[in-house]
Amino acid sequence: MKFLLPFILSAYPFAAAAQSPLASGRLPSDAPTPKPTEVMVILTVKEGVTRQQIMSIMPAEVRATVKLYLDGTIRQWYSRGDGKGVIFLIDAKTVEDAHAAIDAMPLSKENLVDHEYIPVGPLMPLMALLAR
Repeated sequence: MKFLLPFILSAYPFAAAAQSPLASGRLPSDAPTPKPTEVMVILTVKEGVTRQQIMSIMPAEVRATVKLYLDGTIRQWYSRGDGKGVIFLIDAKTVEDAHAAIDAMPLSKENLVDHEYIPVGPLMPLMALLAR
C-alpha cells in the first residue's frame, strides 16, 4: 500500500497526457469521459471596471459568497494569482447549474465580471490502475 501513492504520482504526467486531446484535437470515440462532479468558475474583472466600482459592491459580494459556501454550493474558493479575480469550485453537475448560482451574485448582477465555466470530474486515466 505504501507504494501506491508514489506510483500514482509518478504516473501522473502520463495520465495527464493520456487525458489531453490527441494531436487531431479529438478524443477517440471509445475514450471514457469524466462525469462532471463540479464546475470551476473563473471570474475576472471586466476591462474598464474601476476598483471603486468593485469595492462598492464587495460587502454584498462577500456575504453572498459566504452564504453559497455555507449552503455547500461553493466548495472551494481561491484568489487568482494575478489579482484579477477569483476561482470557485461549484457543487454543480452542469454549467447551467453553476451559471444560476453565479448569476445571482452582486458583481454578476451589476455586470462587472466575466465568467468562464469549466466542468471538471475524475481523472479518467486512473481507471487503468483498476483494469486488472
